[in-house]
Amino acid sequence: MEQSKVIIRYVDGRIVKGFTQDFFPNKECFHLRSLDNTKGNGLLEIHLKDLKALFFVRDFGGNPSYNERKAYGEGERAQGRKVEVTFKDGEKVEGATLGYDPNRPGFFFIPADDKCNNIRIFAVKSFVDSVRYI
Repeated sequence: MEQSKVIIRYVDGRIVKGFTQDFFPNKECFHLRSLDNTKGNGLLEIHLKDLKALFFVRDFGGNPSYNERKAYGEGERAQGRKVEVTFKDGEKVEGATLGYDPNRPGFFFIPADDKCNNIRIFAVKSFVDSVRYI
C-alpha cells in the first residue's frame, strides 16, 4: 500500500505530521510514522477517538504566504455535495463530499480551495459540531 502524507490534529490541539499506510475510515486506529524521530522508531498508534481530523497534504510545510479560501465562490461547482463542516472548536471549512453518513465514525471531504495544501480531509464525527449542505 502506498504511504500517504498526513497531518493529524488531536482534539486537545496537538499536531503530528507523518506518513500512514493503514488508515481506513471504518477502523478505530491506524499507525503513523512520525516525522519526529525522538520517539523510538517514530511509529505511533493513533486512535480516531482522540482526533479532530486527518489532513492528507501535498507537503508538510505548506505555503505560509498562501491565503487559503475556506468557502466556495459564487456559482463555483464542486464534485459531490457541497458541505459546510463546523468543528467543535469553532473552525468552519467548506468542501465537497461523496460519502457523508452521520452513522459512520467520520467522512472525507475535499476542501473548496483546490490549490490549498490539503488534498482531502477526514473529519472525525465525534469532533464535528455540524454538517450543513450548501
